[in-house]
Amino acid sequence: MTLGKQYHLGLLFLRIGIGIMFIIHGLPKLMGGPERWEALGSNMKYLGITFAPVFWGFMAGFAESVGGLCLILGVFYVPACILLFITMLVASLRHLSQGDGLVGSSHAIEAAILFFSLIFIGSGKYKIGKF
Repeated sequence: MTLGKQYHLGLLFLRIGIGIMFIIHGLPKLMGGPERWEALGSNMKYLGITFAPVFWGFMAGFAESVGGLCLILGVFYVPACILLFITMLVASLRHLSQGDGLVGSSHAIEAAILFFSLIFIGSGKYKIGKF
């Protein structure tokens, strides 16, 4: 047995690890309430969107926590990856706009690249359902 034949198992480990980390990262945002959501959602201004910051902030916390769970289970996988990609894109723009440079924005940029790639790679065969 070669490691090349363990593609689906490796993808499962990746999904579980990244999913857990994004649940841990996103749950405090999701549970933070409207004040936290508004502060978080105001970052949409970097995409030129200045309306409904509470909604956008809630969606960021939702994307990270529920999206992380979807990654782990392999359900609603592509929509979750798309939401997570957009969330990390906004986070990247925020860090870069605030002068954090590549060092300060590298985590968000790396995660955006990961989620964009996972959209095309797929969830693998170890998942719940056929979503």
